[in-house]
Amino acid sequence: MDLRSIKTFQTIIKHGSFQKAAEELSYAQSTITMQMKKLESELGVVLIERGKPFQLTEAGRLLALQGDLLLQEFERLQERMDALVKGEAGHIRVGAMEPAASYRLPYALAPFYEKFPRVNVSVQIESSRKLIEMVEADELDLAICTAANVPTTVRFLPLFLEEVAILMPDGHPLANEKDISLPQLENEPMLITTAACPFRRNIEKQMQDRGLRPTYRMEISNMLALKHYVQAGYGIAAVPIRCVMPPPKGTVLKAIRLFEEDLLVGLAENKTKPFGRVATSLKDILQKNLRYEKEPIQK
Repeated sequence: MDLRSIKTFQTIIKHGSFQKAAEELSYAQSTITMQMKKLESELGVVLIERGKPFQLTEAGRLLALQGDLLLQEFERLQERMDALVKGEAGHIRVGAMEPAASYRLPYALAPFYEKFPRVNVSVQIESSRKLIEMVEADELDLAICTAANVPTTVRFLPLFLEEVAILMPDGHPLANEKDISLPQLENEPMLITTAACPFRRNIEKQMQDRGLRPTYRMEISNMLALKHYVQAGYGIAAVPIRCVMPPPKGTVLKAIRLFEEDLLVGLAENKTKPFGRVATSLKDILQKNLRYEKEPIQK
């Protein structure tokens, strides 16, 4: 069904006349007549009564009701397509690990939305491992994650160091220490995230490199929930500083002495996928707003 014929039909209804519709649309009246015959043939119905003062059939009245909706939807689609071609609209798929997804990305996206208010952004929150897999499979355009196990088809662009400290109840025996050494943690019941979590793997590696074996009390899958379990007195936890500033009531945050490897977080993108204007702008904005941001422990 030709949308031009629908527009012609609606114009005929507007004026109640083939001739006046032809004048508005700058068509010959024969063209108007031909379009209406073709439209009726395609639909298999008569739309306008013949040989009488202008009058719609029942089918014509139905098309008149739906025709405006069809034209409005088409115009909106055309506007979106035009904006997409001009690089002013589109759909961007972004992934992020915690705590960046909750504590960094919302603020980093603000200037992007100011520049591209018509772009739809979907945010997927997953582990770094899952995010890398999704970027490789072209299920995400960009991902904020760690660099572990990055395949050759994925490019990793470093952004910032996610600094880690120890959160503990304020009544804990180590709460009065200025900072905490890794040997002091060996026999302390720790709250941990899942084995896939880069923060857990990071502190495990650093302890194991020193011949230390961590003691675990409880595994909690959500990094942002750890602070609440510490606050409830279940144990201590190694947490990103960003997600516990200020520390929850009844807890204290302690730096880790000689902690060599804060977690490097960056942007992952698929090397084989070309970027349009919108995705390139988002990448540039995220790199500018997130690059090497520090979050020192407040005294």
